[in-house]
Amino acid sequence: MYAERASRLRGAVVWSRDLPGPAPGGGESGGARGAVLPDGCMDLLWTEGRLLVAGPDTRPFVPDGAPGGWAGVRFFPGTAPAYLGVPANVLRDQRVELSDLWPASEVRRLTARIDAAVDPVYALEEVALLLAADAEPPDPLLREVVAALDAGRPVAETADELGLGARQLHRRSLAAFGYGPKTLARVLRLQRALVLARDGVPFAETALRAGFADQAHLARDVRELAGATLGELVGHR
Repeated sequence: MYAERASRLRGAVVWSRDLPGPAPGGGESGGARGAVLPDGCMDLLWTEGRLLVAGPDTRPFVPDGAPGGWAGVRFFPGTAPAYLGVPANVLRDQRVELSDLWPASEVRRLTARIDAAVDPVYALEEVALLLAADAEPPDPLLREVVAALDAGRPVAETADELGLGARQLHRRSLAAFGYGPKTLARVLRLQRALVLARDGVPFAETALRAGFADQAHLARDVRELAGATLGELVGHR
């Protein structure tokens, strides 16, 4: 069972999958066949004895079927690199051991702390809060980039509004989001479409309201980014 809730860390989400005991309410954001879809975010992941980092996705990721529970903190787009000290583009479309990024002794200490906790989900969230407290805060301009693109504003207009050149915005987006602003805009548009379609909005109307040129444009983007049709993602056949 998958469950999620808002984190005490601003903008983040705490989630769990197949962990014993009561779990917070919420629904899985993955797509058809249990795939995790691109959403502009990065995650800190825990499963017993391991801490990993999920980089930003540009394609669907299908988790392996290994037994055991998982917990995660999904960071708001653009914030994880500041907490982890690693540019997002280095981790694009990857799941890596935290010990590949940080000293192994520190990772073992954090892993043991979560392993021993009565509530590993809460313990992982505590670790994320400590990471944020010890790091320089993320550049507030990045939230403005996300807000503008998520509102459907063009990349060039967003750069102008924020006083950035196109190359500067692209460079900063690579480090913060893992890809350029045009890809981020596509990913955020996909997520807007999924919310509308899962709420029962007809696909043609979903396309227009989410910012696509038409339903055919929506279908192409969904297939390219999610590897499935919109009907498959929202449970329609």
